[in-house]
Amino acid sequence: MVLRHVGEALQPEDRRLPIPGPGQLRVRVAACAVCRTDLHVVDGELPATSLPIVPGHEIIGRVDALGPGAGRFAVGDRVGIPWLGWTCGTCPFCRSGRENLCPNARFTGCQIDGGYADYAVADERFCFAIPDGFSDLQAAPLMCAGLIGYRTLRMAGDSRRLGLYGFGAAAHIAVQVARWEGREVFAFTRPGDTAAQDFARRLGAVWAGGSDEAPPEPLDAALIFAPVGALVPAALRAVAPGGTVVCGGIHMSDIPAFPYSLLWMERSVRSVANLTRRDGAEFLALAARIPVVTETTAFPLSQANEALHRLRTGALTGAAVLVPQTTQSRADRRKTQPDES
Repeated sequence: MVLRHVGEALQPEDRRLPIPGPGQLRVRVAACAVCRTDLHVVDGELPATSLPIVPGHEIIGRVDALGPGAGRFAVGDRVGIPWLGWTCGTCPFCRSGRENLCPNARFTGCQIDGGYADYAVADERFCFAIPDGFSDLQAAPLMCAGLIGYRTLRMAGDSRRLGLYGFGAAAHIAVQVARWEGREVFAFTRPGDTAAQDFARRLGAVWAGGSDEAPPEPLDAALIFAPVGALVPAALRAVAPGGTVVCGGIHMSDIPAFPYSLLWMERSVRSVANLTRRDGAEFLALAARIPVVTETTAFPLSQANEALHRLRTGALTGAAVLVPQTTQSRADRRKTQPDES
């Protein structure tokens, strides 16, 4: 499923089987979760997007072929392909363990064709081994909703009372990690979304209400997963002196002006950018230990536009996951047609 022009629906396209280059893997996609960042790509809110592009960066599949020099995984291994697809390795950020800030980074489903497809090619250095305890559908949301939720949670330090603004795919994983760590979670949803509030309470939130409400007690930190700038001053009002507001999305609408008194008393606002491979290794080990349980709704790959629409309108609980329907006979036939482009 290919995005040719921003703001338009994805279009189905039949392609030749891609050939992995040096250090790359070809992965037969088993599942690819649908992320809000995919909406930002489709809507043109990420201006560095290469077009045409195959979206999708929460990919689970089996290694189907190895490029020259690739040896970290074997054919048949199950791997995950995340948002961070390549970094230069030589800039000051890469050399200091902050590869998530690499100015030359390339991202899956944005500059590198992603997982809304039967096959994907990825740099083996940026792929993860997937713990056996997760099915393909369960594992797919871990590749971004889980990873970004984990990094966002870590930005909150040892805060005990956490507010989660926007209770979608990332928050429904983050709440499980936070509760396992003994924290209290207060969930903020779209005003009037009682289904999402019930979902949050079912996963262990001690309170759930609309984003226009105040929590019953001051928060130590607030994690914002919804791409709504107006939630920043709302979250600042909800955190206690010394509290932190962490913006976990790659894109957010403009933050409205707010009085300095909301920031006063050593409150802080910070953002989360991308992820590192260290985040991935730490989070996947932790997710298996808890264990995290993801709630998913499966869609055939051909219904990618419907899955995106349901995400946009808030009509999903947990995460949408696309499942390719390619038959083995078709896959075998296409293997005889290498990509010559």
